[in-house]
Amino acid sequence: MNENPENGTVQEQPQEDMRELFRIRRDKLAALQQMGRDPFAEVRFERTSSSREILDNFEAMEGKTVALAGRLMSKRGMGKASFCDLRDHRGNIQLYVRQDAIGDEDYELFKKFDIGDIVGVEGYVFRTNRGEISVHVTKITMLAKSLLPLPEKWHGLRDTDTRYRQRYLDLIVNPDVRETFVKRSRIVSEIRRFLDGRDYLEVETPVLQTVAGGAAARPFNTHHNALSLPMHLRISLELYLKRLIVGGLDRVYEVGRVFRNEGVDTRHNPEFTLLELYEAYTDINGMMELTESMIKTVAQNVLGTLQVPYGEQIIDLERPFERLTMTEALKKYANIDFDKVQSFEDAKALAKEHGIKLEARHGKGDVLSMLFEQYCEDKLVQPAFIISHPIEISPLAKKDPANPELTQRFELFITGREFANAFSELNDPIDQRERFENQLRLKAMGDEEASEMDEDFLTALEYGMPPTGGMGMGVDRLVMLLTNSPSIRDVLLFPTMKPLD
Repeated sequence: MNENPENGTVQEQPQEDMRELFRIRRDKLAALQQMGRDPFAEVRFERTSSSREILDNFEAMEGKTVALAGRLMSKRGMGKASFCDLRDHRGNIQLYVRQDAIGDEDYELFKKFDIGDIVGVEGYVFRTNRGEISVHVTKITMLAKSLLPLPEKWHGLRDTDTRYRQRYLDLIVNPDVRETFVKRSRIVSEIRRFLDGRDYLEVETPVLQTVAGGAAARPFNTHHNALSLPMHLRISLELYLKRLIVGGLDRVYEVGRVFRNEGVDTRHNPEFTLLELYEAYTDINGMMELTESMIKTVAQNVLGTLQVPYGEQIIDLERPFERLTMTEALKKYANIDFDKVQSFEDAKALAKEHGIKLEARHGKGDVLSMLFEQYCEDKLVQPAFIISHPIEISPLAKKDPANPELTQRFELFITGREFANAFSELNDPIDQRERFENQLRLKAMGDEEASEMDEDFLTALEYGMPPTGGMGMGVDRLVMLLTNSPSIRDVLLFPTMKPLD
């Protein structure tokens, strides 16, 4: 199947046809260069307007001269006048190109332009007889030659693997994808604006760390040659941010990349964006208020509504978020009363009854966590804070004074997924050392996600950390929710992909 002569786009092409199309376009480039019209020699083009500015302000701009630049996305009619569509960073606008307006020589060159070529145009704004706002071109210049054809315009780029590997092509031909990433940028900006408004200080902490701590995850390992030192890419932002709380920076946050050596699926990518924040003199109740208020504020400012479509559901962010303990959720969704479980032996019997396999390192609290994961998580579609987590799975959270087997911790679930994790932060250095030592025992028993001992962090705690509330949120998952995206790869510009052979 050859290149469409009318619009210059291609459908699925055998490899040999693609090579032929490349050759044809390369020959066109060579001809331009021989004429002294090398598009790659152009170094600057002054734009005065964008497509969106013209479309939104036509009455004020009608008849005015404008300069635009972008990519040709279609061409129609090849007599003495042609219409084409130009796509710039703000959208699409129609161009009207006449031979008598740009001159015979330039019009002959223009007729050989291909879909995908990047051009600069000058002209005046008008409305066609059919009512479409357009630019009547008086000058057109090729600024870069597209040597490979774009996918066929009606079907676009639909193969997900190609879309993720060649995001640049995805952005060119799928405007909805571009809108997703514009919205992502706005979401991150709104998060920062919200926290700055609450007197939080944005900071940066090390990506390369000697101790991988702050989360239950396998790190990526590397080596610093000059210092002959094994190092890790960070799995969390937590422990360095807490050091800043010790230092007297009472409200801090960071939006940064973290790296976890784990599998890839619709919810997980080995590198992702994490928000972590810490506030002195508050607890998980303060963190719940902040988290709920931030999500509602961001959604309202970005989407203009708190009724958020996701798949076939409408997520209601307007009502107060539900609050349940982990045991209450298990009783509600699985009719299992874990409060009656008095011993580890009782827990093991319950695990066996429900087909949960235990390892030697597991304790009573692990059984509660695994039952919750099996029976409750996917039921938590509307926003819900799950509180009172077992101490076994919460090595950095304060104990619940009413029940030392549990901690002052919450996880926020929406659409059956964890969105945020927060603690009344453990600030007792003696208790923290004991928790780290238990994590080391778990690591020795085969738990590759157990935390390491961080002596410098313990030293910081020994100088005294005030009562503190902390929260971490996966930014990518919030973007997925607010853009109605089913996979984390849809909201990462360049998701991790296995190289092609």
